[in-house]
Amino acid sequence: MSKVYFIKNSESDYNQLGKEALDLLKKVVSETNYKFEKELPIKVHFGEKGNTTFIPAKCYDETISYLKEQGVSPSYIETNVLYRGSRTTTDAHIETAKSHGFTQIPIIIADGDIGTQYDEVEINKEYIKNCKIGKGFGQFKQYIVMSHFKGHVAAGFGGALKQLAMGFAARGGKLEQHSGISPVVSSEKCISCGICVEKCNYAAIETPDIAIIDQNKCIGCAGCIAVYPEGAIKNTWGGAHFLEKLSEYAYGAAKDKDIIYITFVHNITKECDCAGTPMEPITGNIGILASKDPIALDTACLDLVQKNSGEKLFDKGRASLVHGEKIGLGMMEYELIELN
Repeated sequence: MSKVYFIKNSESDYNQLGKEALDLLKKVVSETNYKFEKELPIKVHFGEKGNTTFIPAKCYDETISYLKEQGVSPSYIETNVLYRGSRTTTDAHIETAKSHGFTQIPIIIADGDIGTQYDEVEINKEYIKNCKIGKGFGQFKQYIVMSHFKGHVAAGFGGALKQLAMGFAARGGKLEQHSGISPVVSSEKCISCGICVEKCNYAAIETPDIAIIDQNKCIGCAGCIAVYPEGAIKNTWGGAHFLEKLSEYAYGAAKDKDIIYITFVHNITKECDCAGTPMEPITGNIGILASKDPIALDTACLDLVQKNSGEKLFDKGRASLVHGEKIGLGMMEYELIELN
């Protein structure tokens, strides 16, 4: 049974939430005798342009100050997104992050300018053999993964597991989780400009009339999605065994890493922070949770949300927790320890 620490808070005072996040971090550090490395990135989600319910930058101020007091050099770390938006390329991603207030510490975009730089992490699980993890993650041993628990159209919910699986994966790894196939071309939108041909490092695209992707040459890096001006190249969402692949990629991201997980169960919306539009919460704020076990943490968050709402919200995502426990990422059975 894994320990999950919990501070109840239904208010929207982000300064207070930041202090309580630090209290939870200190509790985990004390209970596990955690020893900090000299450099420690904080994995966050900066929120898509137009989104208003992501966890704001001020919630991380206390943690950042504490790490500096411990002689640690902190940074934010993220990867570029798979879809076309304000965080598709590194320059645009950092610009969006800074516009949302994430200016306290350096920002690392771990998978390169358009999300194609990665290391392969061997896991040999049921659906994934090698994970394409953003190359920048390889230089660090420790992380604090700070997540926002909310809904997600394909995953059921987004929390610690999704922060690992999608958040650590390079563009090709994200595509592999969603579909396991190459991107597809819209014949209605393609203008045969040749940009995708020029940018493809694997000579997998031709444009006789419209762009054609050679399935035998394409490695699924999905870099063409980021550079195509008309949005004619897209991935397909969901895909077979998506929830299981999500768990296996989370396993690959966490492999050989020493991670503390902290999750804000606030601003609980139907869709994730990748939605570039204002959204209304669908249930009340609950609090903040922390653990060394991402499966136990997400299970506790899901249970609390369902208990608080009186509905089976986001229950689709429980399948990823079951598979995550099966492959050894963590355990669903937990002890919830509430701090005063």
